[in-house]
Amino acid sequence: MNQKRKETAVVFRQELLAEGIYDMWIETGLAKQAKPGQFISVYTQDKSTLLPRPISICEVDKENNRLRIVYRVVGKGTTEFAAYRAGSKIDILGTLGNGFPIEEVAGKRVFLMGGGIGIPPMLETAKQLCGKSAETNIIVGYRNDDIFLKKDLEKYGNVYIATEDGSVGTKGNVMNAIEENGLEADVILACGPMPMLRAIKKYAEEHNITAYISLEERMACGVGACLGCVVKTKEKDHHSHVNNARICTDGPVYLASEVEI
Repeated sequence: MNQKRKETAVVFRQELLAEGIYDMWIETGLAKQAKPGQFISVYTQDKSTLLPRPISICEVDKENNRLRIVYRVVGKGTTEFAAYRAGSKIDILGTLGNGFPIEEVAGKRVFLMGGGIGIPPMLETAKQLCGKSAETNIIVGYRNDDIFLKKDLEKYGNVYIATEDGSVGTKGNVMNAIEENGLEADVILACGPMPMLRAIKKYAEEHNITAYISLEERMACGVGACLGCVVKTKEKDHHSHVNNARICTDGPVYLASEVEI
């Protein structure tokens, strides 16, 4: 059973993957229960910064009790994390969220789609789907040729890249890469910026494809208490009794057809 808990973990190693993108392995007992698509909240040592940073789980090594996170430095908190080295203590809360439904998509042709910092959670998803799907096509989008996790993803499926400037793969976005390569799927699992997820939702509706999307959202508490991260839904939330769901607890993964984005 997934049990949320806060603990002081230890950084196993960290390296720079691309400009502003860091790759950190953390030694933690939370690895035993981690699922693809879940996230952890990471606390800063700077006590003037109260709120933790939600960061997607990129990869899991249950045998060695390690979690991998790949994150972008965007502010004070992540700048602090980037300075951590092997042996540094790191306070985390996890594991959080519902994750992707791997068993439900087994045996089907699957698109795994990631954009920007929505790419990391697709790695563990691809890893756990490996050998279970009829075909796995991984479509990922970057701004330019400063790409990351490509070799990791290639172990688990066919990788197609789109870049905004056309420096690698298809010029444009992930939807352009699907069209250019004539790809087809029965199910889509995706994580990325909202414009990308809106395009995927529309594409899935037009092609009668089941799509699960992981919503990236700024969060405060990470445990559903503050209602700071909500998305409009078709059904009423049992907590607030309105057509909203809390991304941190009800999500971050939703059936695209069930949310309004």
